[in-house]
Amino acid sequence: MVDAIRQAEWHAQFPEDYRWSYNVMLVYAVIPAGGAEVGEIDRVCRRLAGHVGDDERWFREWRAMGDRVRALAEDAEALGDRRAAAGHYRRATSYYFAAERFRFPKDDEALDVYRAMVGCFRRAAELDDRYRVEYVDVPYEDTALPGFFVSAARSPGERVPAVLFMSGFDGNKEHNWFLGVEELLARGVSVLSLDSPGVGEAVRFRGVHLRHDYEVAGSAAVDWLLARDDVDPDGIGVLALSLGGYYSSRSASMDPRFRACAAWGAIWDYHRVWRERVEAAFAKQLPVPGDHLVWSTGTGSTQEALKVLEGFRLADVVPRMRGAFLLVHGEDDQQVPVSDAHLLFEACGSPDKTLRIFTAEEGGAQHCQMDNLSIAVPEITRWLADRLGAAPSSR
Repeated sequence: MVDAIRQAEWHAQFPEDYRWSYNVMLVYAVIPAGGAEVGEIDRVCRRLAGHVGDDERWFREWRAMGDRVRALAEDAEALGDRRAAAGHYRRATSYYFAAERFRFPKDDEALDVYRAMVGCFRRAAELDDRYRVEYVDVPYEDTALPGFFVSAARSPGERVPAVLFMSGFDGNKEHNWFLGVEELLARGVSVLSLDSPGVGEAVRFRGVHLRHDYEVAGSAAVDWLLARDDVDPDGIGVLALSLGGYYSSRSASMDPRFRACAAWGAIWDYHRVWRERVEAAFAKQLPVPGDHLVWSTGTGSTQEALKVLEGFRLADVVPRMRGAFLLVHGEDDQQVPVSDAHLLFEACGSPDKTLRIFTAEEGGAQHCQMDNLSIAVPEITRWLADRLGAAPSSR
């Protein structure tokens, strides 16, 4: 366990363990977007009290809450209450997501929970009449990356800006929904939320592992967007959080078709970050168990995984960026130091670049502002809509 030692204005549910506390905060964070409920989170946390560090117990309790809320959704569907059912399915999505994150190895039981998570998200989308969510496969080398696309176009033939939205080291396309998809749509920006290499369904069910040359995936997504008749070819942006700060920054630096890039969390030298974690025997602030590194890179050992991460450095890449660049970081980010944000920002070659550091006093000082999404998401989505020339939606 790792002490949550720098508790500057954030809620640590389990103060003796950063990883558990941070992941509870992830669930609390999506309440405003309909992804969780206080009472349901509290019920789980009460059952976990006294068992901190027992990841098997974590898995069981969050899965049980997912099952409970999915049953509520099924009951609502049986009554013909589509609205209530969609809300329940969305919350079940979050609880299954929380459960599976700590489960290693990714055995059949873990993958069954992940499939339940994907299924709940899809059913919620089908029941929500406000949006048409398209499930898509983006061609990528000899396979395809799974994603969903939601158009902000208001009439046939209208072309509007679009954002490629990727998560990070341990997120997924479904969780992105709660982190700004609806905000982008309301601002007139379409969204392609993608499970990129090493992430989500791509790694679990298609064997697509983490790689340093992330522009291969980023450019494949641009190709896919440009083939649509409802996307403005001059209004394509990229947004990604946590390790996605590397994905987005590298993709936008290597592919000039990205007009704007929002890195939601700085990554400067990811090899150094993990080398330090390994040297500390993983007794550092981590979002998931250390086993995630070997699994997501498809390697056989920590040392092999570190070898893969040698290319995850941006010093020689971001000076090439020319599109608009927004870098967002937390002053008290306990996973990646704020000093890395300053290094990345200074090195970026964009003539239009903005650095936004959220402080403890205002809220949002933690990793990717999960301690206050309600002030971070509007800033990020407003900046993207502005740089991409979007017109607000009438929704």
